[in-house]
Amino acid sequence: MDVDVFVSVHRAEWARLDELARRRGRLSGAEVDELVTLYRRTATHLSLVQSAAPDPVLVGHLSSLVARGRSAVTAPRGTGWRDAILFLTTRFPAAVYRSRRWWVTTAVVFVLVSTAIGAWVAADESVQASIAAPDQIRELTRPGGDFETYYESAPASSFAAQVTTNNAWVAAGSLSLGVLFGLPVLFILFTNAANVGASGGLMADAGRLDVFLGLIAPHGLLELTAVFVAAGTGLRLGWTLIDPGPRTRGRALAEEGRIAIGMAIGLALVLVVSGVIEAFVTPSGLPTWARIAIGVAAETAFLLYVFVLGRRAVAAGETGDMASSDLADELPAVG
Repeated sequence: MDVDVFVSVHRAEWARLDELARRRGRLSGAEVDELVTLYRRTATHLSLVQSAAPDPVLVGHLSSLVARGRSAVTAPRGTGWRDAILFLTTRFPAAVYRSRRWWVTTAVVFVLVSTAIGAWVAADESVQASIAAPDQIRELTRPGGDFETYYESAPASSFAAQVTTNNAWVAAGSLSLGVLFGLPVLFILFTNAANVGASGGLMADAGRLDVFLGLIAPHGLLELTAVFVAAGTGLRLGWTLIDPGPRTRGRALAEEGRIAIGMAIGLALVLVVSGVIEAFVTPSGLPTWARIAIGVAAETAFLLYVFVLGRRAVAAGETGDMASSDLADELPAVG
């Protein structure tokens, strides 16, 4: 290979690649296509020079040029407010709406199970005795007892952070452990249903069911809905392993897993809201009806958010997954 002739022939292409790489943020569609073409061509030139005429100066120049071209072609797209707004207004509500059959069913079963457990605890003294000693139950259920003072056990700001973190762990566990065929999710749900049912049953037996509901409802409506959504998504993820549908099992698990990760972020924000309500509204001196009204308003706002924005996004083709431009290319597969 005559290095001087080779450089003379391709110098203009290299100069053009250098120009486009420097202007990568201000390129038209045609210029982007030209950038990709020149990058591939220059990478081939570098390979030829290295194998046929390894001139160190030329190899160094082309290596630097190819590196800048690769950076311009493959540099990740920056994220910003536009992506956050798109996630909050489209992808997250669409993902929650798509999973509605799973989490609505989960909510119904949870309420039935916790109600049945509560009725059983309230009606059977032997069951109550297996939960705690009589003096402990009296301390829990009496006016001003442990159940009521729990919500004032720490300064509101630290209490909000504590309950939000705890609930986020429950939601994250429900989402991530769904990959184990959903079995751990069922255990988490039953454990929480048993706890709610047992507490309600003990308060009902003490004639203080109204106090129980008045303290649980303000934050519990939104908090439990977030847990139901997480659990329903986890169960759906587990079912994907059993029945991936027309997709390959690996592709189905990857798609649903990415959606679940996005939902974990969105649900963390929902749990922050419920944690703030639990810390500042539940133990406040507001009348019971006012505290419950705040909880109902937060729950209604979330459901409208999901069933209005989510349904609209799904109708437009949104799945809650990442944009195709953010995903790696896939090789074609047979079958």
